[in-house]
Amino acid sequence: MNKDSGRKPFPAKLLALFTAVLLLMPVTALAYLDPTTGSMLISAIVGLFASLVLAIKTYWYRIKAFFKRKPAESDVDDGAA
Repeated sequence: MNKDSGRKPFPAKLLALFTAVLLLMPVTALAYLDPTTGSMLISAIVGLFASLVLAIKTYWYRIKAFFKRKPAESDVDDGAA
């Protein structure tokens, strides 16, 4: 350890004690998430992504088509009749 930093190294015994206490403490489960829940979440994310891609694609082509339009040629006669 660098002596210039003025910090003492964290004792390994204290780290082991802290880890043991955390592992032995009971953890309360507030909900049960079965495998179907994960599958449902993934399906929702994929559906949302597909919807966004379709919406962007639809509007992208409309915007692109709007700017590619040629100005309408006037059908006005020059009076040459």
